[in-house]
Amino acid sequence: MSTFKVVFTPSGIRGDIKEGTDVLSAARELGADVASLCGGNGLCTRCKVKLSTGSFPKHQIESQTQHLSPITSAERERISEADLEQGYRLSCSAKIQGDIVIDVPAESQTHQQVIRKDATVLDIENKPAVKLITVDVEEPDLNSPTGDLERLKDAIEFETSLTDLSIETHLLRDLQPALRKGKWTVTVAIYENQRIIGIWSGKQEDAYGLAVDMGSTTIAGHLCNLATGEVLASHGIMNPQIRFGEDLMSRVSYSMMNPGGDLKMTAAIREGINHLVDQLLIEANTSPRPDDKPVTKDLLLDATFVGNPVMHHIFLGIDPVELGGAPFALATQASMTLPARDLDLHLAAGAQVYLPPCIAGHVGADAAAVVLSEAPYKNDAMTLIIDVGTNAEIILGNKKKLVAASSPTGPAFEGAQIHNGQRAAPGAIERVRIDPETLEPRYKVIGVDLWSDDPGFDEAIGETGVTGICGSGIIEAIATMYLAGIVTTDGVINGEKASISARIVNDGKTWAYKMVASKNDDSDINSARSETGVLITQNDIRAIQLAKGTLYASVQLLMDKIHVKKIEQIRFAGAFGAHIDPKYAMLLGMIPDCPLDQVQSVGNAAGTGARIALTNLAGRREIENEVLRMEKIETATEASFQDYFVNAMAIPHKIDTFEHLSQVVFLPAKEESSSDSPRLRRRRRSSRGGKPNISR
Repeated sequence: MSTFKVVFTPSGIRGDIKEGTDVLSAARELGADVASLCGGNGLCTRCKVKLSTGSFPKHQIESQTQHLSPITSAERERISEADLEQGYRLSCSAKIQGDIVIDVPAESQTHQQVIRKDATVLDIENKPAVKLITVDVEEPDLNSPTGDLERLKDAIEFETSLTDLSIETHLLRDLQPALRKGKWTVTVAIYENQRIIGIWSGKQEDAYGLAVDMGSTTIAGHLCNLATGEVLASHGIMNPQIRFGEDLMSRVSYSMMNPGGDLKMTAAIREGINHLVDQLLIEANTSPRPDDKPVTKDLLLDATFVGNPVMHHIFLGIDPVELGGAPFALATQASMTLPARDLDLHLAAGAQVYLPPCIAGHVGADAAAVVLSEAPYKNDAMTLIIDVGTNAEIILGNKKKLVAASSPTGPAFEGAQIHNGQRAAPGAIERVRIDPETLEPRYKVIGVDLWSDDPGFDEAIGETGVTGICGSGIIEAIATMYLAGIVTTDGVINGEKASISARIVNDGKTWAYKMVASKNDDSDINSARSETGVLITQNDIRAIQLAKGTLYASVQLLMDKIHVKKIEQIRFAGAFGAHIDPKYAMLLGMIPDCPLDQVQSVGNAAGTGARIALTNLAGRREIENEVLRMEKIETATEASFQDYFVNAMAIPHKIDTFEHLSQVVFLPAKEESSSDSPRLRRRRRSSRGGKPNISR
């Protein structure tokens, strides 16, 4: 019987499934998170999923409608015709007949992905772009036939000295009814002292705005009171574009290979943001507040959006194809202000959207927002800021000079491209320690406070089990495997350790480390791949080495550009960076040596910068000026990059020393492996007349 490739998004879980298997069974077999209330009998719609069609080069998949069985009568009864046309199916009814990419919407997930992008407290002057002005307008007079708009502008000028205001055209329809309903007292919303974007009869005191960070993996939004800067609600969702590719270049490739693919991705991100807005409004209106006034869409008057250049372009409806190759040309680098309605966003009719400037072809408005948040241009200390994601954005410098670059790390740090990798969700391993003597692991999973060797751990994970390993977990796993001698400095799993621990298993031509055995594990080393536990493979280590080597080499190039020999402080930005243990990140060789107490997470700094730009108009002008002063480095064209990269592939590094790290961690001697291959090791032993000593 044939097998086909199946990829579930946004989790990134994938595998080969037998022909004729229904999608729900495939999800359960692979460990993907798809809910079902009726036990897969087609009686509910909780297991509804969406087939993503087109070419997916990253997965080497052509996903087509005919790769699922025809729509059943049960599906036609329970799914609207419009949704069926968009590719929605009941996973219990749709059977696999070819390679497919399946998107699991949030409402069909048993356990929601962990979106770690909470709002941080800001201490800034609150001067937003939107002002609410209440004015009394003179009534019309036969002896003075002046238009209502002109008399409104006169009243505003009298109160504020603002002149030459323009007005959103659609408001002319609302102007006269509002004046008369309010008995000639109205409140107007004025944007950047230039344009009238809202009008209400009587006195209106409340106006709200959105600050949104459009990450390649997650989208985080904060709903703020523009008058006070207070965050009323924060919410995050998985980026619906993940089904088109986990990393940015995969999405660019999707646009290249699928005519109209860019428009599909634009529609997906805008639909996702509108869903995010709905969730923020629900949260804001269900959370207790002193005034207890409802927050409605017609009061959402301003928004700031930040994102990397690919996300920035797709959001604006610009095909990102030019960002797929040198010279990585941006359609526009400058900051932009646009009506929300032009972007199909469900905000107030006159709402405006501000996007900060992009820094370079792969260093976007999100990096500009991080700079605004952290303000290294105001400090003496040499500061390295890294926003780790599928494309790491790097800023280095101080008040004298800032340089910026991007590093195409890929999705390995987020659990993708890892054998048992997954995104952060309940059941995923996120912390790892390994005993250097016995090589036995202990670990923590998301959603449980206990370590795996604590009493009660098995009961605590009863609902989710151990489903895989996420980005912070794989970093700590490889770092601690290195400390325990399981992995050599060149990143090779040492098969000799199989003589002292059955966790070192033969994985074909290489070795693997069995961190979690399946419930049915018979301790047969040769069955490592058939087990459903958590395995750290040689390919996993190589994927992480490639990612961290690229990142470290990019940092070294920036250090060269401003003639810096040491870094005084490091800041990890982003949700992923918030959960990286600095010690293990440095031990792995993601970052250069630095005093560990000066390595800190600053959380979702891009989202914080977006909030500053939302609530402080001067902040917008400040970051626009700083971006103009920055030097942008294209790492791919630097002659020394390859040499830096090769040295940075070693764990933690082939040449560089880590004096500060060695004060808190005993670093193993740098010992390179003679071979990756258990087979070659056997042949060498056989030539000496010996036998491989493999403990079962």
